[in-house]
Amino acid sequence: MTDKIAQIRQLPLWSGPVNPRPLVGGLSNESFVVSDGGRRFVVRTGEDYPFHHVFRDHERMVSAAAHEAGFAPELIYAQPGIMVFAYVEGRTYDGADVRDNMARVVAVIRGYHGKMPAHVSGGARLFWVFHVVRDYARTLQAGNSRAVGEIGRYLALAEALERAQVALPIVFAHNDLLPANFIDDGSKVWLIDFEYAGFSTAMFDLAGIAANAEFTPAQDEALLAAYFGEPPDVALRRSHAAMKCASLLREAMWGMVSELHLAAPGADYGSYANENLARLEAALDSYYSRFGKSGS
Repeated sequence: MTDKIAQIRQLPLWSGPVNPRPLVGGLSNESFVVSDGGRRFVVRTGEDYPFHHVFRDHERMVSAAAHEAGFAPELIYAQPGIMVFAYVEGRTYDGADVRDNMARVVAVIRGYHGKMPAHVSGGARLFWVFHVVRDYARTLQAGNSRAVGEIGRYLALAEALERAQVALPIVFAHNDLLPANFIDDGSKVWLIDFEYAGFSTAMFDLAGIAANAEFTPAQDEALLAAYFGEPPDVALRRSHAAMKCASLLREAMWGMVSELHLAAPGADYGSYANENLARLEAALDSYYSRFGKSGS
């Protein structure tokens, strides 16, 4: 961290000496708040993580596009390994905030899905969670992860959950909708952190919102109705419930892969993986009780 603070202090955009203060909460990137010239900024540091399909040139492009489209703070400056954003004065959401502000969250996500394709540039990057799970399995096997004995079960589960998906239009999705990636300034809900953004269907974002904020089945149905504009049919409800499980499986495997490759200060990737595995088992129980073991 000392080296990163020194690097931040030397950035050419400051008007004078600065004192970066660490932001708590990141699992894979380190972020800092900097005050300079009467303004505050967030400095986000992080290298490419090919094992997580994270490439910073893509994240920089999407961050700038999301600001241009009206969804994200301004990207002020960027160089390899560092991005500097305008600071948003507001409340970082937790799960309860997402549940209590569902209508506002849905409005932001619907707008983001619809408007972002006109602003992003470069190759059409795709995010499909079932491919991510399969690729994570290869990474875990190559790294002799503690989870090697479970990989066959994870892959079979992912295949079954993928079969439960319904066809939906392609949108440009965020793909990492943890509650902390919403910031509410009192009048506007902002999105941050675009490492995994790419073309997908809406379902993974809708499942991520619900899984990460621990929605009940009734809240799931309200979310789907708000997004699609009508009550969901059985196939859509089944698809969403299956995708919630896929989201939690991916999050658990993300933790396992991170155990092999990352060492962020204060991060316990093993505990994070285990927490999401426990939540996955609860989600699967709910899914099977509602739709049957076969998903039909």
